[in-house]
This record gives sequence, structure tokens and C-alpha cells, in this order.
Amino acid sequence: MTTKFALVAAAVLIAGSTAQAAEPPLKIGIVSSYTGPSPMNGRALDQALDFYMKQNGDTVAGRKIELIKRDTGGPAPDLVKRQVQELIVRDKVDLIIGLDYTPNVLAAGPVSTQAKTPILVVNGATAGIIANAPYMARFGFTTGQIAAPLGQWAVKNGIKSTIVMYADYGPGIDAGTFYKRAYTEAGGKIADEVKMPLQNPDFSAYIQRIRDAKPDAVFVFLPSGAQSNAFLKAYKDAGLFDAGVKLLATGDLTDEPSLDAIGDAAVGMITAYHYSDAHDSPLNAAFVKGVKEVGGPDARPDFFSVAGWDAMHAVYDLVKAQNGKLDPDKTMELIKQVKFESPRGPIMIDPETRDIVQNVYIRRVEKRDGHLYNVEIDTIPMVKSPSGR
Repeated sequence: MTTKFALVAAAVLIAGSTAQAAEPPLKIGIVSSYTGPSPMNGRALDQALDFYMKQNGDTVAGRKIELIKRDTGGPAPDLVKRQVQELIVRDKVDLIIGLDYTPNVLAAGPVSTQAKTPILVVNGATAGIIANAPYMARFGFTTGQIAAPLGQWAVKNGIKSTIVMYADYGPGIDAGTFYKRAYTEAGGKIADEVKMPLQNPDFSAYIQRIRDAKPDAVFVFLPSGAQSNAFLKAYKDAGLFDAGVKLLATGDLTDEPSLDAIGDAAVGMITAYHYSDAHDSPLNAAFVKGVKEVGGPDARPDFFSVAGWDAMHAVYDLVKAQNGKLDPDKTMELIKQVKFESPRGPIMIDPETRDIVQNVYIRRVEKRDGHLYNVEIDTIPMVKSPSGR
């Protein structure tokens, strides 16, 4: 009995020592919209993170990953500031992934800087918004990074005049500014420029301005969702596609999860973006399959998904490089060296700006096997985010 008791006691002591020696979990805050106008953002981010952890395990360098999620409900800078503060001070997260609107990124920046907590931004596409936040890096894109190559491509492909139309807020202004600059510098002519209110259910007046100007093409920027769908329907119903007026846009207008719902009105539309679920690579094929496995057969990864997958990939690499630790200053130095193959293609972080450098693809909407896809027809390799407006 004494020997048996001693063995049990020793086992308890060993178990206690092991528990004390075990590394604490690596806490990652996830800040995104799960409700409000863009619940698909949180859903897409979750699917990407779930797939990455299913693919690579939930432990890295001896640290078990613990995700702590916060719902922003949409653009809500005051709420986001409080959520980020709580994640850092109360939950003691090591790092944050997420943010899906420009004002939310701007609200989180000063908190990140003061606390020296790295934030990997997956959206919020206005140029320059992380410049004064040294513990932020952008894994999504900037609108100017996408719009400028499209302007250059348009001139090279015989589009001599364009109406530029965009929603009157940060990303929209960036889209119009950078498209117009690149397009005119390449020799194109701007037939008209139209700023549209961010909330505008009636596009009839804008459709009439297109008819009156008779351009070769229209460049439009609208946030993805109901507003862009309504514009496409109005464009088609007005017969502008049939009249040969090409429609150009950033990929927000033909976001994969809503593409089939847009319907045949989008067929033939030309967009520029950094990701398509039709991107032809083994890594992307596995990514698309994996997202369906965790999100269901109808799930389609999009720009938000791929940014989340890449951010988590970077986190795993950062933790491995630091042997299970995440020193904030060392982390940011290592982030400036990030370079790997993503489901979207090759990416790297610009060490000067902490913005992403990536391919921009020119895509045409095509129908294949009963579904709509953004099929890549040209590639502008490794585009940096332009600075300023």
C-alpha cells in the first residue's frame, strides 16, 4: 500500500510539474463584423481560420492557439477602440487579426501603438491608414493598388474614354483617384466623373449620364452587396451592355459569395482584384476545397477569406521563428520579411510601409457549369500599394 501510494503521489507531482511547465495558450484576438451590414466578413474570416487550423493543427511551437472573437457590427470606431483595449488589457491577447472597415482600422491604430500589440489587418482598403501605426501590417489590399493597374490596362486594350463613378467615401475616393490618374497618364480621356452617396438606392440619374456621355467604358466603385447588385441590374436593364459600353470595376462588385446571386447581368464584366476562387494553382484548389469542408458546399472563399488565411499563416511562421514567443518588436521586424506563396499567388510585406505587395489580376466574369466565376485573363505582377492620393 505504501509503495502504491508513493507511486500515485509521484505521478501527481509529475503531472503538476508538467502542467506548470506547459506553455500558456497563444491568445489571438479576432475583430470583425458578425452582424450588421456585413456579417459575411466574419463568416469568411472564420472559415479561413478554421481551415488553416484544421490543416496545420491548433498548436504551434508548443503554444495552443486560443481565438477570442469580437463582433464590430460594421463600421463602429468607438466600439472597436473599446474592444481592442479590452482584448489587450483584460484578455491579454498576444496579437490581433481582423478589422474590416477603414474607420475601424483608424480607431484601433493608436491603441495598438500605445500597447505595442501587433494587428494584422485583413481589410480597410484606404491608402495610408496604417502609416502612423507601427504595430500594424496590412494583409488585405488597398483600393489604389487595384484601381491603378486597371486604368493602365484599359488604355492598352483600346478603351479611349471612361466615365468614372464611385461611392463618396475613403475607398471609393481612392478608387476614382487612382484609376483616373493611371488612365489619363496612359493616354485615356475621362468623359465624366460622378461621386455617388454611399447610400443610394436609385441609380437612374447616373445611368442617364452614362447614356448622354457615350463613353467606351464606365469605371465604377461601390461596396459589395445590395448596392452594387442594384447598380448592375440598372446597367443591364438600361441596355448599356448591349450598346457595347464596357463596365470596369474593382473586384468588390463581383465578390465571390454574392456572384451567383448577381446573375447573368455580370457576365462579361471586367474587374481587377488580387484574388479569385478561380485562380489556377494547386494551393488555391486546396484552399477552395478546404473552405467548403468547414463552411459547407455552398461556401466560396473571397478576398476576406484569403487575407485571413495568409494572416494566420504569417502568425504560425512568426511564432515558430521566435520559438513559441511573440515579442512585439521582434514580431514587427519579422513581419517586414514576410514572403510566401498564398492561395492568391505570391505575396510579401513591403518593409517600408508594412503594406502588402501582390499580383493584381484582370478578370472577366464567365459562366461555367452553371456558376459565375471571375476568370483571370491578365496578370500585373507584384504591385505595391501607391502612397497618397
